[in-house]
Amino acid sequence: MAKVTFNEQRCKGCGLCVSVCPKKIISFADKLNAKGFKPAQVVNMDECIGCASCAIICPDCVIEVER
Repeated sequence: MAKVTFNEQRCKGCGLCVSVCPKKIISFADKLNAKGFKPAQVVNMDECIGCASCAIICPDCVIEVER
């Protein structure tokens, strides 16, 4: 099973990871980070296939995927 972690404090909420996720399991958190952005998060980790599309497209390298 894959595990995706986000460095929420560095995420600027650009939404690129949300748009490329083939399983559509990434969304924005309801809370704000220290910079005032709503960070991305994985809603249902059990459905993650570990494709790493989110980590590849992230311009700030805030996503880490473990398989």
